[in-house]
Amino acid sequence: MTASPPGPPQPPGGGRPPGDGPHGTPGGPGYAGPAGPSGPSGGIGASAPGPGGGGATVSALLNGATRHGLLGQKRIRHPWELPLLYTGIALAILAYLAWAALIFFTVVLQFTEGEATVENFWRALSILPFLIQLAVVLPLTPIAVWWLRAVMYARMRATAVRMSPTQFPEGYRMVVEAAEKFGMRKAPDAYVMMGSGSVNAFAVGHGFRRYVVIHSDMFEVGGHSRDPEALRFVIGHEVGHLAAGHVSYFRLVFTNLLSLLPILGPALSRAQEYTADNFGYTFAPGGAPGVMGVLSGGKYLNAEVNVNELADRAATDPSLFVHWVNWTSSHPVVTWRAHALRDRSKPGSMWIRPGGALYRSPLPPGHVWSTQYPSPADALSMLDAAARNRPVGAEGQFGRFTGADYSARPSMRQIQLAEPLLSQRTSYVIPPGPYRDDARGQMPGAAINPFAGTGQRPPQPPPPMP
Repeated sequence: MTASPPGPPQPPGGGRPPGDGPHGTPGGPGYAGPAGPSGPSGGIGASAPGPGGGGATVSALLNGATRHGLLGQKRIRHPWELPLLYTGIALAILAYLAWAALIFFTVVLQFTEGEATVENFWRALSILPFLIQLAVVLPLTPIAVWWLRAVMYARMRATAVRMSPTQFPEGYRMVVEAAEKFGMRKAPDAYVMMGSGSVNAFAVGHGFRRYVVIHSDMFEVGGHSRDPEALRFVIGHEVGHLAAGHVSYFRLVFTNLLSLLPILGPALSRAQEYTADNFGYTFAPGGAPGVMGVLSGGKYLNAEVNVNELADRAATDPSLFVHWVNWTSSHPVVTWRAHALRDRSKPGSMWIRPGGALYRSPLPPGHVWSTQYPSPADALSMLDAAARNRPVGAEGQFGRFTGADYSARPSMRQIQLAEPLLSQRTSYVIPPGPYRDDARGQMPGAAINPFAGTGQRPPQPPPPMP
């Protein structure tokens, strides 16, 4: 969820090299996948509609990654995604037209003015190296993208462990269930690759095949003694990239130029990440706090991360440099992302920090003058006060490990969603969501929404003294 392995020029969408169609379900002819039996092969509309919506069950060039059509469920997308996508497509079309005009003008000069004029013309163009790159690289981009995607898919098949009904079946079930929920025509392939300490996952495609890759360090989070719902959210997020068409071959080709531009290129990627988070939240809302813990604290310290404190920092640090870090990042910064997953009443913030902090931290935000920072004596006093108020068993925040007994400690979610110690509750109230009548439907009920009740009411005055 944070980066992709080496590949073609990085596309928007978290550096995920795009593709253009779902991969076939396992098994031989007539295999009944999670979305129903496969129909006959053919073009658009060649097979009967499957459960969960109409449309062909066979992938084709223009029928989209899911049964919801070429643009999929548009209202589940972040509002900035499609405008930025259309901008990238328009830029690519203009670039290819400019390339064609450049070649045509060169040929005309060759026949009308001679080779010397052509040499002078290209010598003048060399003042702007971008034009030379345009003439040389642009026509090769579709071929290079196709080749590199093929090599990446081959590398996964040759080096990673393929999930299946018999190998890592718990993870494969999550992948298939997400594909079924999102209306994909075919179940994508899924692989676990050695993470070497990297906690990451990504979605890729080649041809009409689709697959997700989970680093082993991320996959470990799904164990029963760890945080299975966090892994479920991650897999829903990655399959969401597939369902939203973020790994389309043509999307990569037509947004490649945009991805090279500062600010605009990362912006499309961030919008796609917010869209994928919407899919992940749809699939596993209970994993939202856990995945923010993993992305900020890692696979062991994730259990100790207070997600409310993490999300509140997004609203209390207006620094220009924090904004710059976000504007130049392919993914929303973690604090802004945590705020978006907690407050489902509005889209994730793209340009300006989100508003609304539930708690006021005893420590000043990082953008203020150092004169407001506590002295060592003041900090020690706060540490002592926090120790006196800390719940029994919540001390020793050094992570949780498989095989150890943590029954005497508060649960992982209790720690992640607790009211931060020494913090004052503000008057901010999270409005009810979702922010639009979108494809996610209604907000999950209190039984499965991890943030249910958090910030839904202002602090209550203390009862009157008798």
